[in-house]
Amino acid sequence: MDFSLWRADDECMEWLSSKEQNSVIYVNFGSVAVLTPSQIQELALGLAESRKNFFWILRPDLIKGNSGILPPDFTAETKDRGLIMSWCRQEKVLNHPSIGGFLTHCGWNSFLEGITAGVPFLCLPQVSDQPANCWSICSDLGIGLEISKNFKKEEVVGLVRELLDGENGREMKKRAMDWKKQAAEATASPHGSSFVSLERLVKEVLLK
Repeated sequence: MDFSLWRADDECMEWLSSKEQNSVIYVNFGSVAVLTPSQIQELALGLAESRKNFFWILRPDLIKGNSGILPPDFTAETKDRGLIMSWCRQEKVLNHPSIGGFLTHCGWNSFLEGITAGVPFLCLPQVSDQPANCWSICSDLGIGLEISKNFKKEEVVGLVRELLDGENGREMKKRAMDWKKQAAEATASPHGSSFVSLERLVKEVLLK
């Protein structure tokens, strides 16, 4: 067991607990997605200039073709409102009351975990099923905003502020909480739809 991971977990929970409810943007692009150095730069500048709290999981291998460099003075300028780590227990973080939004690549696991936590999304899909998941989040469920592929820092600033402080963001939060309730009802009892589907699948496999 890597006890440093547990220490990191305790540190991020303590930091999140020092922030107001729904005031933090959680940023995580999963374990596979990569961004260009330009995207990392613009994202970092956008987070800094938004003046909002953020918790960013920044993998060492996140940046394509480069070990990656954050903008000069980024860490110093954001030290009071930003936390950067390489790992966290995502489900636990998403369910923390300080989290007001989830900036994600829209991988399937992140999609499901965000919905079950009742958190609205900022979507930056990359490959595979991620664009389809992004469409579901933004257009079908109405609980997210998409970041354009060739985004600049100004777009990040605007979307972060809209999600955390804007009327549209407040409506998305309400819808996200509604979906959280539906997800909980679907899995909480033998009468829930997800439980029934899983039970049926298991029976079909066993009876073959």
